[in-house]
Amino acid sequence: MLTSLQYNGLHIDLSVPKTMGIVNLNSDSFYKGSQHATLSSVIAYLDPVLEEGLDIIDLGVFSSRPGAALGNDAEENERLIPILEKLRARYPNVFISIDTYNSKLVKSAIDAGANMINDISGGTLDNFMFDVISKDNIPYVMMHMQGIPGNMQINPSYDNVVFEILQFLISSKRELNQKGANQIVVDPGFGFGKSVKHNFQLLDNLNVFDILDLPILVGLSRKSMIYKSIDTNSDNALNGTTALHMIALERGAKILRVHDVKEANEAIQLHKALISSRDVAG
Repeated sequence: MLTSLQYNGLHIDLSVPKTMGIVNLNSDSFYKGSQHATLSSVIAYLDPVLEEGLDIIDLGVFSSRPGAALGNDAEENERLIPILEKLRARYPNVFISIDTYNSKLVKSAIDAGANMINDISGGTLDNFMFDVISKDNIPYVMMHMQGIPGNMQINPSYDNVVFEILQFLISSKRELNQKGANQIVVDPGFGFGKSVKHNFQLLDNLNVFDILDLPILVGLSRKSMIYKSIDTNSDNALNGTTALHMIALERGAKILRVHDVKEANEAIQLHKALISSRDVAG
């Protein structure tokens, strides 16, 4: 099992689960708490959550909510790189992930100090992504998505959602390995071309993805599988998020991509205590 990631002089240990904080440089995301259109707003969010124990910053420009349009390459570069450079200078020891499916942005992001690429499309929206990732062997979050954000929630369909996503990830891992990339994190893509039922089937069978021998990232935070199931909305889905985080940790998740860092870290601490209790005889 891959238990650590390193790039651009920084290292992160995944033998213990970590938190990834969502920072959206837009005003179009499904949860307003992650919207930070200016540098000052980003810093106002990051300073306290880093004190709360945030491990990875996940910085993105374009919304990937259901129905969102695909972004423009030039606009993404123009909006993201200047903020990334300033964050790298302000937080020199913090792992920074870039949420993008654009291979052209990856090189600029690497030069500006990025440590990881988080690709919601798993390479399907940009045919050059795997080549760019492999050239630099930068840590890469490979997510599964059926369709594109604009149409992914229009009647998503699978014969066997767990098996089909596992096959996609196995095939993509093989291709990346053949090209020379081996710092891979897998994400089954909760909410990306899946019904509520599909999402719960994936969560219940999350440990099946251990066969990949790679760390698993889950993005459950405040998503519709939670608030639709308890008849509320994203603003009131924190308690449900924490409940599902505990299930994901129990089934092997190594990175929680979250809006609420303190609560996610508390779940990790409680899960660690649970694991420790199993090591005590009697």
